[in-house]
Amino acid sequence: MLNTGERLDQVILKACRQYRDKIAYTCMDAHLSYRQLEGYSAHFCAYLQQHTDLRPGERIAIQLPNLLQYPVVLLGALRAGLVVVNTNPVYSPRELEHQLADSGARALVVLANTAASAAQILSRTPVKYVIVTELADLHPPLKRLLINFVARYVKKLVPAFRFSESISFRKSLALGRSALKKHPDMLEQPVALSASDPVAELAVLQYTGGTTGVAKGAMLTHANLVANLYQVKSHLAEECPGPGEVMVAPLPLYHIYAFTMNIAYTLHQGIHNILIPDPRDIPAFVKAIKPYRIAGFVGLNTLYNALSMNSEFSRLDFSALKISSSGGMALSTKTYRRWLDLTGCRIIEGYGLTETSPLVACNSEAAFQEGSIGRPVPQTQVKVVDEAGHELPAGEAGELCVKGPQVMAGYWQNHQETEKVLDADGWLRTGDVAVIQPDGFIRIVDRIKDVIIVAGFNVFPNEIEDHVCRHPDVREAAAIGVQRGENGQKVKLFVVAASPGLSKAAILEHCRQGLAPYKIPRLIEFCDTLPKSNVGKVLRRALRDPEKHG
Repeated sequence: MLNTGERLDQVILKACRQYRDKIAYTCMDAHLSYRQLEGYSAHFCAYLQQHTDLRPGERIAIQLPNLLQYPVVLLGALRAGLVVVNTNPVYSPRELEHQLADSGARALVVLANTAASAAQILSRTPVKYVIVTELADLHPPLKRLLINFVARYVKKLVPAFRFSESISFRKSLALGRSALKKHPDMLEQPVALSASDPVAELAVLQYTGGTTGVAKGAMLTHANLVANLYQVKSHLAEECPGPGEVMVAPLPLYHIYAFTMNIAYTLHQGIHNILIPDPRDIPAFVKAIKPYRIAGFVGLNTLYNALSMNSEFSRLDFSALKISSSGGMALSTKTYRRWLDLTGCRIIEGYGLTETSPLVACNSEAAFQEGSIGRPVPQTQVKVVDEAGHELPAGEAGELCVKGPQVMAGYWQNHQETEKVLDADGWLRTGDVAVIQPDGFIRIVDRIKDVIIVAGFNVFPNEIEDHVCRHPDVREAAAIGVQRGENGQKVKLFVVAASPGLSKAAILEHCRQGLAPYKIPRLIEFCDTLPKSNVGKVLRRALRDPEKHG
């Protein structure tokens, strides 16, 4: 049975004490030990408890990239009984205002580099307390001063901003440290969970759905997150890194995939995480991980693709690499095989959602099928249903539904949207088309909303993109449906070429060799890049409506 009676902060604190002398995180050449993580988080917790009127259950927004401050703030907030609202640092003022107002966040921790957006809209939100941090606030003194000075005055990475009232992160830690000296036992009282009210057990509000409308806050409880941590551990067993081994964390910690893998799971295991603040800067990425023998890697298709084509990355030592995990978007065959050839390590593809904390199913070394998302993790039930909600037999495509201890409590203050996806029996409708094979392996066909209807036939963009990307001169591709009067849709293909000599005719010939006639693109457009989300997932909606998504 999975242990779901613990709070996430209790799990992390136990790890901090067990692995106190090991490194928990490295970022920009500075280290944060498990001992320091416990200590700094205690100071931040004491600040929240003694210098604000925030009470357990209230919300605090964390708007930080992958910096050492993130795990400290997260753990400190959870220790204080607050609910964390993970917030993208590159949100526009409009997006940020919605999330802060909708969540009712009364505190915001923000990086100085991106604070100007928050300053524009803060007066229209419930936020009362603003804590501002700079890039290197947890670095050793001389390095901290140098990095922060260069960022602010030389590279001018900190636009002017003004809050009516705010406090620096370092000052908050100092105040908390002083409070703890006066009252050393103040953190010993655990925050009680309420078994009868799942909202009282909330750990995180994880916003999702902004790509299709107004973003909704998925209510993830301590039980959800701890259950998924143990599901990951049980499913992947011996192939994951152990205490002291190194795992790369290039995806943003505020995204649920990295949150679970590079915070909950890796801290529980005593792993050393290398934080990458900007994974798009490949030279800096390679430089950051070059000194280490990497045992684990968390990424997704576009990142694996970009790294495997980088000459400096290809010269790294991969002899210690045990696991490379992929999620967030479909893993292409071409990317999988290129990574395997380069590193000798399979990419273990999994599947999850924000609403499932996130992992639902995953391959493993013991049970692996290329092109599938593996089998469900422990204590997880899956089924596929037709449009009327009737369960379909194995081998038939339908909407994937999930039930398990990792499924969210619902959407924050949005009962109507909750009812659309979560039924009274706890089954979550994912919005993904899938096939469950007789052997239990699951294959994701596509998103329901992305299916293209051509002359009455369902055409799945993932299939087209995977085939097109097998062409040696194609770097990336994305397919969408374009309406053609009353006769349904036609396939439009966007291509990022790896060779300037690639022609539309060559792409069409390649498609004819592997796709049925009705699946062959009728329109082909070359582009320099494809629009992507903050974690690198290709945004088909932006290709369908470029003016709206910009």
